[in-house]
Amino acid sequence: MSFDSIIMVDWSASNTPSPAKPKKDAIFVGQDDRLPAYCRTRHEAIALIEERLRSTPGRILIGFDFAFGFPPGFAAALTGKANARAVWADFAKRIRDGKNNENNRFQVADAINSITPGDGPFWGRPAGLTLAHLDIKKRKAAIYPEFRAIEAHSKGAKSVWQLAGAGAVGSQTLIGLAHLHRLCETFGKDITVWPQDTGWSEPDARITLVEIYPALLNRAPLDALSEGWDDSDPIYQIPDAVQVRALCHAFHQAQKKGVLDRFFAAPEGLTDPAQIAREEGWIFGVTTDEIKAESALQPPPLRNDCFALPPGVDWTPVDDALALLKERLTVVTPTETVQLSHALGRVLAEPLKAPRAQPPAPNSAVDGYGFAHACLGVAPYRLPLLQGRAAAGAPFNDAVPAGYAIRILTGAILPEGVDTVILEEDVSTDGRAIAFREGVKPGSNTRKAGEDVHKGASLLAKGHLMRPADIAHLASVGIEKIQLYQRLRVAVISTGDELRDAHEPAGKGQIYDANRPMLLSLIDDLGYEPVDIGRLPDDRESIRAGLDKAAETADVILTSGGASAGDEDHISALLTETKAMSMWRIAIKPGRPLALGMWRNTPVFGLPGNPVAALVCALIFARPAMSVLSGAQWRTPQGFDMPAAFSKRKKPGRREFLRARVTDGQVEVFASEGSGRISGLSWADGLVEIEDGARDIRPGDIVRYIPYTSFLA
Repeated sequence: MSFDSIIMVDWSASNTPSPAKPKKDAIFVGQDDRLPAYCRTRHEAIALIEERLRSTPGRILIGFDFAFGFPPGFAAALTGKANARAVWADFAKRIRDGKNNENNRFQVADAINSITPGDGPFWGRPAGLTLAHLDIKKRKAAIYPEFRAIEAHSKGAKSVWQLAGAGAVGSQTLIGLAHLHRLCETFGKDITVWPQDTGWSEPDARITLVEIYPALLNRAPLDALSEGWDDSDPIYQIPDAVQVRALCHAFHQAQKKGVLDRFFAAPEGLTDPAQIAREEGWIFGVTTDEIKAESALQPPPLRNDCFALPPGVDWTPVDDALALLKERLTVVTPTETVQLSHALGRVLAEPLKAPRAQPPAPNSAVDGYGFAHACLGVAPYRLPLLQGRAAAGAPFNDAVPAGYAIRILTGAILPEGVDTVILEEDVSTDGRAIAFREGVKPGSNTRKAGEDVHKGASLLAKGHLMRPADIAHLASVGIEKIQLYQRLRVAVISTGDELRDAHEPAGKGQIYDANRPMLLSLIDDLGYEPVDIGRLPDDRESIRAGLDKAAETADVILTSGGASAGDEDHISALLTETKAMSMWRIAIKPGRPLALGMWRNTPVFGLPGNPVAALVCALIFARPAMSVLSGAQWRTPQGFDMPAAFSKRKKPGRREFLRARVTDGQVEVFASEGSGRISGLSWADGLVEIEDGARDIRPGDIVRYIPYTSFLA
């Protein structure tokens, strides 16, 4: 089978019309190799789509980027039928969507929650909207699954139940399905929905409707797919527009290769394909090798040999180890679009340019009086006052005649005829005129348009870690949403029969686990998502199961203990089994053995079991590595040269890190270098780094001090 035309639609649940000038997170309609169409409202988009479906000859494949169904059980609870199309019809009766995008989706979700079991599944609403059955946050006790079967194959997928908040997709689905039902009613037997209407078979109607996921195409493949395009049109600066065009191209290419028909077959391994087709639906092309070759839901996994040391390398200097990590690691987290207000601590996934200037127009920097400087005569000056004033948000819309002045407030746009402002404290006035002395220079107390930021100027680079100041910077030029990497998920495992958790009694020969709470806290402090796998015994199969669980739920794994070459060092043994393990004997104290490897395509940092060595190795090696894996830049901690308040004689060969703190402008170190003295970690505020060569340090000598906070910055 083949299609004569392919249409891909990037949908939006906006409450207001999109601006006249195309912007992201709006509706884009791509068809074949045409320039994508930008639609300001859903009614405009549906009208365009209906016209295209009527006027385009032959068979058409059309895709929309929202869920076509819900997790199992919901359809039957709402409609009495375990069928997604029955839900569509129900939504079409309930949803009101005005010509300017005004809609009642939150009220509909509230009503559905009130009549479905368990207080209903939908959640997420604007903070200012109060509804009895629709909470702002997700309920802990939900009776329906959070995800459909398809979302298990889509890393980073959001739940269709979420209607508002960062990355929410539920609103698009709620409104979109109502429109799709009406579209199907309009075209009748000419249109069919895959797989809800057809099962896992090829449709025979003139128009086939499928669910798509434009984010299947990441940035690199998009660049490749767009080769040969005339991308001079500004619309190709918008990722959403590029994605719909690229999806059309990708499916046309699959058809040319003769593999498009395979996309309609049920993917292998589904537990109940008939139920999934009828009730949940599936993303078209999501599991095919051909699409995955050109596009991917996630960044490519790290190579199994990314931790392999060069031939002949045994003892590795610290700088060489860091250089290898920096060279070989890449980002492992997918991206998502997030509201600017939720971006704090997240990593930017795209470079940003200013959509407009800041300030957008010349304005006053003070409260005072504005006039044309060239019209001043001989001092002292007297200018008649024009009636009215200019204020921030309330501009004076008429021109100020030459020789006149006007009252102007801070932030107000300079009216036509004004280029200079005098401070009100430097003026005498009777309400009809102002008088002031010489000394006012042309342009005084004014800000030029674009004085801070020019339109099109680079704002932030890809990989930037978002801070409060950055949010203010972007908000000032009107940026509402940005593309961010999802938070890096870091799993933590402690191993050892001797370990106990703090709430458990500890017998003879047993100790409390300090590493796991320490590392989980460190991960949280770094802005990543900690995943606690727990404390595991010295049992190979238990540790294997723990690593499996960590690989399923996290992007990086940190282990402590079992990373050397002893009888009970099971982490090292298991990583060796995968043929993706490298024991880095690093010339460092404390530390030395650092097991690095891959477990089911997930990088593993096998830290020493001693808490002091575990923290030092986590800060020195895992911290900058995780920064790169999260999409950010490699981070080198800021050190400070300070006088020593201690004596230390060091042999050459290893780099040493001493627990230290600053007192009265000098650096003192913990009384004992013993790596079993955990109290020293808390006593210290940072580390003293002593270089690889021999060193004889006396009080007053300069040493390098690295505060703990430098590792967190």
